Amino acid sequence: MFQDISIEELAEQREKGLVLIDVRSPSEYAESTIPGSLNIPFFDDKERAEIGTLYKQVSVDAAQERGLEIISAKLPGFIKQFAAVPGKKAVFCWRGGMRSRTTATLLSLMNIHSYRLTGGYRAYRQWVVAMLESMSYEPPAYVIHGHTGNGKTALLRLLKERGYPVIDLERLAGHRGSVFGEIGLRAHNQKTFDALLLDELIETASAPYVLMEAESKRIGKVVIPELVMAKKEQSTHIRIELPIEARVQNILKDYEPWKHPESCLKAFDKIASRIHRPVAVEIGECLKNGGYDRAVELLLLYYYDPRYAYTEEQYEGAEFITVQAQSVDEAAAAVERLLQQRGNR
Repeated sequence: MFQDISIEELAEQREKGLVLIDVRSPSEYAESTIPGSLNIPFFDDKERAEIGTLYKQVSVDAAQERGLEIISAKLPGFIKQFAAVPGKKAVFCWRGGMRSRTTATLLSLMNIHSYRLTGGYRAYRQWVVAMLESMSYEPPAYVIHGHTGNGKTALLRLLKERGYPVIDLERLAGHRGSVFGEIGLRAHNQKTFDALLLDELIETASAPYVLMEAESKRIGKVVIPELVMAKKEQSTHIRIELPIEARVQNILKDYEPWKHPESCLKAFDKIASRIHRPVAVEIGECLKNGGYDRAVELLLLYYYDPRYAYTEEQYEGAEFITVQAQSVDEAAAAVERLLQQRGNR
């Protein structure tokens, strides 16, 4: 028979190569799952809806009988998918109930050993929330500030590629943190963000320090936990300053607005009333006519820069180390030198 595995045991086993398999429906998996999990659904979305209707409107027995019919018809292919996954496996569903229990039992009958996660995804989510509320995170932080377009996120990703400990909050959120921030991306919900963030916090918990961006409390659809916000305020602050021309090019490279013209116009409509009307009209015309470099420049000068100046006032009394550079690469090299001078690699 299969063995149950707790949330606490799960982390240790994953370090040894345990593969997690989410047997919930594709839509449940897409909405939120345990990071790194595979999806081999016990029921597809249509089948799950049918079973749920029988359960609520007819009886538990009717739902179970129909569920058995469905899984019996596709059992060979279902088992074959699990057999193709190498190494140790653990299955889970929403509450560690019928779908994961039946899957683990069927696999056991076919001599495919697997664990079942006790409590399923719901128990995992509860654990994530509890950890983010109670864990102690010791590494001091270096927080990267700078006007929109200064390449803060690109700088952090460059440093991470070079082996520096980085928590990339925008990547975890699937959002760039502005009204245009979701363009070309798939924004994450709070459950997914929290799970990804906790993995990053655990991974960097023993680092001598960590680098992150000076984000506001909310990024797109998600809210940053108090643990991270408190760490940000106790940090060493580094301000990046690039020329306006470089900032415009960074934004064009990052957003590629010509690929998303309608989304850009829709996002701009949300803030147009906050910009002096003649400027707003020109920005709108530039976006409609493909003059994206001019539109970005005007947005920086008349919308984002004034907002950033107000945001930085919230750090009154904090000391800033200013890095002036001509490009993101040059800024990253300067930050590396700063870290080395402070005895950090």
